[in-house]
Amino acid sequence: MFLLIISLLFPVFASLFWAVILSGDKKNSNIPRSFLAKFMFLSFLFYTCKFFYHLPLPDIYIYLDVFYLYIGSLIYPIYHIYFRLLTVDEKFSWKAHSKYLILPIILVSIYEVGVLFTPGDEFKASLFGTHDLSDSPQIHFLNTMRILLRVYFQIQLIIAVTQNYILLRKYSDKAEQYYSDIKDGKYNNAKKLNFFMIITGVYTLVTYILLKRYPDLIYLFPPIFAVIMFVIGYMGFHQKPVNPTFELEVDNQADMSNMQPLVIAQQKILIKLLNEFDEKKIYLNSQLNILDVVKAVGTNRTYISAIINQQYNQNFSTFVNNYRIEELHKVYAEKPYSTNEMLAESCGFGSVNSLKRAVFSKTGLTFVEWKRRENLIIYSL
Repeated sequence: MFLLIISLLFPVFASLFWAVILSGDKKNSNIPRSFLAKFMFLSFLFYTCKFFYHLPLPDIYIYLDVFYLYIGSLIYPIYHIYFRLLTVDEKFSWKAHSKYLILPIILVSIYEVGVLFTPGDEFKASLFGTHDLSDSPQIHFLNTMRILLRVYFQIQLIIAVTQNYILLRKYSDKAEQYYSDIKDGKYNNAKKLNFFMIITGVYTLVTYILLKRYPDLIYLFPPIFAVIMFVIGYMGFHQKPVNPTFELEVDNQADMSNMQPLVIAQQKILIKLLNEFDEKKIYLNSQLNILDVVKAVGTNRTYISAIINQQYNQNFSTFVNNYRIEELHKVYAEKPYSTNEMLAESCGFGSVNSLKRAVFSKTGLTFVEWKRRENLIIYSL
């Protein structure tokens, strides 16, 4: 029994841990991260209910069953809302997001009505299978509703992860207009977050099927759920909004069509922009985003994006990484024996993988091939 208690508590503590961490980090807080903290708190309540069910403690769980189903029915819709906050929505709004929550609440409410009309002993027996109640119409109804809800949960999963994928594909391009290093911990991590929700849903279904036949396996499954929740929390902690334009404090999405197309004004902005990159080497900041450039130049995001696009036919991410690659040429020529980590850090790349991707995107060469070519140039001088 002691081992069962420990096993069942793993996901409880993992989700509670991230609920506290994600809500407590005020310095680096953003709207999606705060909402993920709420998701983790719901997961904590969800796994707490499962704890009382699997322990088993029927006299306690019969009061939690409906609450457990309410939470379970909201898990996938709330996770989808989290992705909407990462990509397209400014903040959580009951008016905007209630449409994702109404149907599961209605379905569980119907189940709750059935519970209210079912004698307590029969309800407890139906939950824990203590005796056959197949002739009870109330139990027939509750069993049917549980099957319906279980199928609906899987449909929710498919809909949520599909919509999340569409959102990430759509807004990854916009993210490149904001971040100078979009591939590191922003878009790719968001895709992994969506993938882990798929794993959670499939693993939940597999667990349910196996436990029906092999109830003794209950010791094995909760720790794996804890690992999944921990990974989701960890990645969410480091995940920045994929489309963060709604968090800008400066440009207010200025409309280029309403601006006077003054070539002189654009040239002044271009001069300031190049000064920040050529002289001050602002690109060496691995966390650089377009807001940093906006504040340094003293204009707005729309102008910066437009000028980079018009003058260089590039987006912001490519523009910055091209400067970093030029810096890489210089650093490598001076210190050819530097480690890849040292080269990445010296040139403003967030990681070695980011450096390698940028080099391949610019030259079509792997980093090993690029080094080989650079070495030939160095030793030929």
